[in-house]
Amino acid sequence: MKKFTAVLFLSLAVIFIIAPAVFAEGTAAGSSANISYYAMAVLGCGIAIGLAAFGTGIGQGLGLSKACEGVARNPGASGKITTTLIIGLAMIESLCIYALVVVLIVFFVNPFKL
Repeated sequence: MKKFTAVLFLSLAVIFIIAPAVFAEGTAAGSSANISYYAMAVLGCGIAIGLAAFGTGIGQGLGLSKACEGVARNPGASGKITTTLIIGLAMIESLCIYALVVVLIVFFVNPFKL
């Protein structure tokens, strides 16, 4: 728990240190702001989709392990467990797909309209 808290605070500190450079006003009609926007967009998109894939992977693994335990304990209920498992996995995977859509929107939207 201490390691997680330390990593969380370190990442927040890095974000707070980088934020003024991202929102600084560019000198040549937004050219440097455009570059920093895309640099931060790439970094943010990578982190976001990584966290989404990590979370959905853990969720699917836990769901699959519990379904295997349920089938092992009661083989007669394997049909209902499998149906519920597939529906649950589809719901979990949809969260990662929503994260991908948001990441693609953030990545390809250009707020500076050059």
